[in-house]
Amino acid sequence: MSNDSSQSLGDQLKPYVAPFRYDGSGQFHLKSHKTNEKGALDKDGAGIILDANRKRLNDFQEKLYAQDRWSLLLIFQGMDASGKDGAIKSIFEGINPQGCDVHSFKQPSSLELDHDFMWRTTIALPQRGRIGIFNRSYYEECLVTRVHPELLEKQKLPPKLITKNIFHERFEDITAFERYLARNGTVVLKFFLNLSKEEQRERFLGRLEEPAKNWKFSMGDITERALWPRYMAVYQDIVRHTSTPQAPWYVVPADHKWFARVVIGSAIITALEKLDLHFPKVDKADRSEFKLVREALLREKEGEAKPARARTAK
Repeated sequence: MSNDSSQSLGDQLKPYVAPFRYDGSGQFHLKSHKTNEKGALDKDGAGIILDANRKRLNDFQEKLYAQDRWSLLLIFQGMDASGKDGAIKSIFEGINPQGCDVHSFKQPSSLELDHDFMWRTTIALPQRGRIGIFNRSYYEECLVTRVHPELLEKQKLPPKLITKNIFHERFEDITAFERYLARNGTVVLKFFLNLSKEEQRERFLGRLEEPAKNWKFSMGDITERALWPRYMAVYQDIVRHTSTPQAPWYVVPADHKWFARVVIGSAIITALEKLDLHFPKVDKADRSEFKLVREALLREKEGEAKPARARTAK
């Protein structure tokens, strides 16, 4: 990566962000996005960028927290074994946990099914000054329920509302919701980890060989692999209909985990740089109070020292 100080971070990171960003402009075809893309990088070069991005993210996160104006919502979607967990762990390594929350959304509970499809994610949105990470999200209710229509029946919707247009209606609701978040200071970035079916196969085989990863595997994963074309068609539809300038999708090549992490981290850094984050400035009134505080602390120290000198004199 160039160290040219005249370039903004966004310019330096652009090769790892721009090709994978889709904001709804123009046509989108998932097949035109390679899953094994790695740019002009090798693994060692990627490691250098990852380390630099972690340091930048730590700096931005501290300012985000202190400024307490913006919040950041990061949504991760992808097939099983696409690397969502590992990416989150790697990119946010060393980040202050007080300013970051991770939520993983599995099969809805009975309580969650008694609410609208976005309720469980809405109550987990990040506060101002914080980073919220969704490992899967409300997009599951436009994905899994579409591949498995029987799951839609469990959501207790009035039958007359379940029409052939329900998923496009959900796209409209999601787009409006994300626009609302953006207008209220939440930056929304969405990452689809675009994994090939063959690479998933290799990762599943690897899980079987590692006892520490056996728990991640079930026969249900094999059943879902048979529905791969359907999942890809639905993901394409999701990206096409819910990408906006306020909440873009990043179609991340996920066959090389190290490159996927470069893309994700670079997209986050680029977005945070645009916010003009800084530590709150202290006004003159506060500075004059600092002087009084300093004097009080110094007097306190002097007060502790005097009895000790008196005892020594005796």
